[in-house]
Amino acid sequence: MEKKIYTADELNHVEKDELVSIILSLQENTARMMENQELIMEQIAVLRQQRFGRRSEKMDVIDGQMSLFFNEPEAAAGEPGTQAEEPEFEEVVIRRKKKKKGKREEDLKDIQVTVIQHEMSEDELKAAFPDGKYKRLPDEVYKRLEFHPATFEVKEHHVAVYAGTDNETIVKAGRPKDLLRGSIVTPSLEAAIINGKYVNSLPLYRMEQEFKRNDVNLNRQNMANWTIQCADRYLAILYDYLHKLMYGYHVLQADETPVEVTKDGRAAGAKSYMWIYRTGKSYLEAIVLYEYQKDRKADHPEEFLAGFQGVCVTDGYQAYHSLEEKAAGLTVAGCWAHYPRSIVIPGELPTSV
Repeated sequence: MEKKIYTADELNHVEKDELVSIILSLQENTARMMENQELIMEQIAVLRQQRFGRRSEKMDVIDGQMSLFFNEPEAAAGEPGTQAEEPEFEEVVIRRKKKKKGKREEDLKDIQVTVIQHEMSEDELKAAFPDGKYKRLPDEVYKRLEFHPATFEVKEHHVAVYAGTDNETIVKAGRPKDLLRGSIVTPSLEAAIINGKYVNSLPLYRMEQEFKRNDVNLNRQNMANWTIQCADRYLAILYDYLHKLMYGYHVLQADETPVEVTKDGRAAGAKSYMWIYRTGKSYLEAIVLYEYQKDRKADHPEEFLAGFQGVCVTDGYQAYHSLEEKAAGLTVAGCWAHYPRSIVIPGELPTSV
C-alpha cells in the first residue's frame, strides 16, 4: 500500500486527531528504521571481522545480529520458548586413508643405510627342524631411523716443510685456504652457527651451552666475530648479486617492520627497522632481501630501489608512494590486504565484535 505524502498546506488543515495519528506513525517508522540500521551495522562489522580480522579471535553473539545473513543454532539456543528440532542420526562410515606405497622408502632414500643382519644359530635351527630339512627364504626387512647428536672432528693439518742444505731456501707443501686466516672456524662449523642463529632462532649463548655439553668450548664472542667477518667477506657479495638479479623481475614487494636492537649506542627501547624486499609471489623462485636501518626514513627504499623499472607493491606508507615522483619507470601499487583500512564506516561500531 502506497504511503500518503502530505503537503504543508494539507497538514495545516487536518484535524487534530488525524495529525496526532500521523506523528505517531512517523515515530514508529523512524524507530523501526533506526533499529534496522543498527542491525545492518552490526552485521557489517561481523562480516568485516570474519573477512579481515584474526582467525583465532572469538566473537560474542549480539542479539539478532545473525538473523539476516546466517542461521546460527548457538544464537537461538538460549532464547526462551524455543526448542531445537532433534537431529536425525545417520550412519557415518569412516574410511581410513591408505598409505601411499613407497612413501617410507622415498622419505629415507637420501639417508645412509647400515644393514644389521639377524641370524639363527645352528643349535636354534636344529631345534626348529629336527630332521634337518629346511630352506632359507627371503629376509624379512624393516627399517628404523636413528638420531645421532652433532659430532665434532678436529682436523690437524701437517704441512711438509723443506729447506735447502744451505738453509737459504725453504718451501712448503700446498694447503687449503682458511675460511678466516688463523682461525679454527671451518665452513661447516660457521654454517652450523648461522643456521642455528638465523634459521632456528637460537641465541649465541644457547649455542655456546650446547657446544659445551658436547665438550667443545666455543665462546659466543668468537662465534659473533666469525659470523660478522663471514657476512662482510662472503655473504655481502652474494647479497649484492641477488640485489642486481632482483631488478630483472617486473613485480617486487616491500615492507618494513620495527625491531629493537640492544647495545647499539642508543637509549633503551629505541626503534630500528628491518626493511624487506622480495620478488612477487607469482614467480617460482623467490628472492628475499633484508636491510637493517636505524630509522624509517624514505631515503632507504629510495636508495635500495634506485634504477628499478617495474611495479613495487607496498602498504600505504607515504615513503614508498613518494618514490613515483622521483624514480622514472617505477610504479607503486597498493596492497589489497591493507585496503580495508581505508574503508571508514560512519557511526560507532559495536564494541563486542
